[in-house]
Amino acid sequence: MCEFCSAITKGNGKLILFDWEQRQKLLKDNPKNYTPDSHASIAHFFKLNEDKVNKYEYNPLTKEFIVDQINIKDDSALAKRNFEQLNWKTIVELLIIKPIINPLTDVKEKKVTKKDINNLKKWSSVGDSVRYSVRYSVWSSVRYSVWNSVWSSVWGSVWDSVWGSVWDSVWDSVGASVEDSVWDSVRDSVGDSVGASVGDSVGAYISSFFDIKYEYDFKSLIELWERGFVPSFDGKIWRLHQGKDAKIVYKIGK
Repeated sequence: MCEFCSAITKGNGKLILFDWEQRQKLLKDNPKNYTPDSHASIAHFFKLNEDKVNKYEYNPLTKEFIVDQINIKDDSALAKRNFEQLNWKTIVELLIIKPIINPLTDVKEKKVTKKDINNLKKWSSVGDSVRYSVRYSVWSSVRYSVWNSVWSSVWGSVWDSVWGSVWDSVWDSVGASVEDSVWDSVRDSVGDSVGASVGDSVGAYISSFFDIKYEYDFKSLIELWERGFVPSFDGKIWRLHQGKDAKIVYKIGK
């Protein structure tokens, strides 16, 4: 299966791929006929023989370069360099390229400040609002049998704006790289009862990789996350966790 971002070449290293304007037009006019990150769709759109081009993929968040297929002159080194030099706003205008942060391992531990406490209170308020007002059946039916409300809110907004392959790429890059680690650490610290709240935090953090106006303001969580704090909630107590062992550094009642 082709992944974001896919491109083909004629053996000269020049990337042939769908840009932002083309992606938006295809999403509106031909959502079933073209998938922007399908090598076959790219070749068909640009009237090229799929068996006479080279096929590549590149993840701008992880910098992973994949040689999918070499059919003609090997230009993979040049293609990789051209991927690395791409202005990604011209490919997916809404995508924000930045380092992926695991708050429990990538951020130096620090003291909880008044601003952190205020952000936790704001986040608890957002969490309550989202859980009571956002239906999550759509997202759960697409990827998992059980999910949560923040994910649904983020996913729905992104899905309406960009192709699913872009969402999948960000999810695979950000969610998969931090979710299990953060989830397991916090659960070891507190227990299974906080699982949904940790999932909400991961979902809200992923929202920061898209320049999209969401129904809810996730800034409070994003600031906590990037300062090295992970919130959890068991139905009664909100906590802030920090460090590789997800130790509890602050608690507050609902």
